Amino acid sequence: MSASSQASAHRRARLAVPALAALLAVVLILMFVWDHEPDPVDVEAITRARTGSEAAAAITGAATVATLVELASRLLDKRGGYLSNDMLPPGLLMDNVPNWEFGVLTQVRDMAKSLRNDFSRSQTQSTEDPDLTVAEPQFNFDNASWLLPSSEGEYNKGIKALQSYLHRLVDLDQQEAQFYARADNLRDWLAVVEKRLGSLAQRLSASVGQQRINVDLGGDRAAASSTPRGRDLDVKTPWTELDDVFYEARGATWALLALLRAVEIDCESVLADKNALVSLRQIIRELESTQDTVWSPVILNGTGFGLVANHSLVMASFISRANAALIDLRSLLEQG
Repeated sequence: MSASSQASAHRRARLAVPALAALLAVVLILMFVWDHEPDPVDVEAITRARTGSEAAAAITGAATVATLVELASRLLDKRGGYLSNDMLPPGLLMDNVPNWEFGVLTQVRDMAKSLRNDFSRSQTQSTEDPDLTVAEPQFNFDNASWLLPSSEGEYNKGIKALQSYLHRLVDLDQQEAQFYARADNLRDWLAVVEKRLGSLAQRLSASVGQQRINVDLGGDRAAASSTPRGRDLDVKTPWTELDDVFYEARGATWALLALLRAVEIDCESVLADKNALVSLRQIIRELESTQDTVWSPVILNGTGFGLVANHSLVMASFISRANAALIDLRSLLEQG
């Protein structure tokens, strides 16, 4: 190699080092900026904004549907955009926000399904709303698809269908789009929420490892399972998944808080008739604690009574208390 070629190679090497350092700095800065959870949803303000007027916002169902549109939109439009399907840094290197997104997406999927199957139908033999038949399956698309088609593209189709349903719902000249605020519809959605919260609480509690008694077939003498399981079960969340479960729970409860506040508005008469408004507000109060600031730079996993905190157990405590109140609420709604 000639002297000029060697000098040129040395110059390229000297330039490459600061370029890589600058690139790394940009990636780290973006990771810090994008590692952000959106502010709580102001349900009343969002409903007015998405319906266009105070009168339209007061129509039964407007708050719930407008809030659902807002939740789905924030998944895509928040700081950094939608990260779950990113194939390049910094999104590829981040896992807290994608898990938070999945928690939100789960609640969006559940409410979209309840709208399609329950809230928008007067009885089992009534027809489905055409916009909701489009919206509900779009949100069930793979959350990590980045191309042909992308997750964002499919979710945007679902958002547009929900917006169309909302516009028809608040248009008094159109009678086809309906939202039936009834105790049975609300109870069916809460039953799904109850199972989601129960699962999250169990996964969070398993952060320290537990030996649990198998109660899979308890309460039914004739019950059977596909395969036999032992009487005692060892349950523990792998340490690599602790923060994943924690942030999924953060996202799910963030979205659920907004939906419960919207349901409180739309189903106020039903809840008041069952003397259940206080119960719903207590659930909201418990879930608000799940959104407190996490001051630690990492999710700690100390033992239950050890020297170091266990963030998962704290989160599980709030969720379990909210779920216990939710079970009581469903019981109230079942009463005549």
